[in-house]
Amino acid sequence: MKDVDKQLKALQRHLKTLQAQARKARGQTQKQLSRLERQTRVTVTRAIRRAEPAVRRAVAEATRLGHGVRAGVRAGVAAYREGGRPKP
Repeated sequence: MKDVDKQLKALQRHLKTLQAQARKARGQTQKQLSRLERQTRVTVTRAIRRAEPAVRRAVAEATRLGHGVRAGVRAGVAAYREGGRPKP
């Protein structure tokens, strides 16, 4: 019986040590996770801030091109309706 009691006490000490290590590891992991979240948030914010003006310019240019294409189509349709072959 004494051997079993000794083994039980040794296991309990070992369990306490493992619990302390687990708490420490959990705390470190939470710190790393919060740090990574903050870094990701900062990186995404910077990327958006940097890309937004270029995207706005691209959208404005696409809008202008669309207006030009529509105007050209309208002019072509009007010329076609005028009829006749184009003179060389």
